[in-house]
Amino acid sequence: MPSILHINASPRYGSSDSLGLARHFIDSVQSAAPETFELETLNLFDDDALPAFGRVAASAKMAVFTGQEQTPEQMAAWEAARSVFDQFAAADAYVFNIPMWNSGIPYALKQWIDIVTQPGWSFGFHPEHGYTGLMEGKLAMAIHTSGVYAPGVPAMFGADFSSTYFADWLNFVGIQDAAHIRFAPTVLNTDVDGSRHLAERELSDAALLFAGKLDAVRASELISK
Repeated sequence: MPSILHINASPRYGSSDSLGLARHFIDSVQSAAPETFELETLNLFDDDALPAFGRVAASAKMAVFTGQEQTPEQMAAWEAARSVFDQFAAADAYVFNIPMWNSGIPYALKQWIDIVTQPGWSFGFHPEHGYTGLMEGKLAMAIHTSGVYAPGVPAMFGADFSSTYFADWLNFVGIQDAAHIRFAPTVLNTDVDGSRHLAERELSDAALLFAGKLDAVRASELISK
C-alpha cells in the first residue's frame, strides 16, 4: 500500500496555518483515494524527534564520504541518522508544511534535511559528473506560509529563501515530481480568510492529481506481487 510521510515543520500545532493546510490537503487526498495509502506524521519539534547531528555525526559522514572506517562512536551516530533516513526512504510520497522563519526554513527542518541528505543514501557523487539524486519516483507537496512576506512585496517586507531553498533540495535528492502551494501573507492581509480559502481550493485541486499518482503506485505494487 502506498505511504505518505507528513513532515510537520511548525511547533505551533493547532495555531499553525501551515499545519492546518497540510491536514486539509491530506484529508482531500483521502477523500479522493479512500483506503489507498498509509499515513505517518513526523513532528519535527517534538522532544527527541531527531538525533543530534554534531561533531561525531559530521565526522561519521566525512568518513563515509572519504572512504575511511568509522569509529564505534561514529557508527552509533551514523545508525541514529540512518533510522531517520529509512523513515524518509520508505515513503512513496511526502507532505511538508513549512512556515517561513527569518526568510528561511525552520531550523528543525534544516536539521532533518542535514540528517537525511547523506552520500549513498539520498544522493550519489561522481568526481567527473557531480551529484545525482537517489530519491527518484517520489511525490511531494510543499505548503509554504509566511506572516509578512508575499510574492511581489517590496524588499523592505522581506525575501524568500525558504521555498527556493526547499525546491532546490527536493531537486538535489531527486524528487522532481513536487508541487508548491503558498498561503501568504498571514499577518499583513486584509482578507486572511479569503487567502486561506484560495489556498485550500488549490490544495483540493492538487489532491486529486496526487491521489491519482498514489493509485498508480498502488497498481504497480499489485502487479509486482
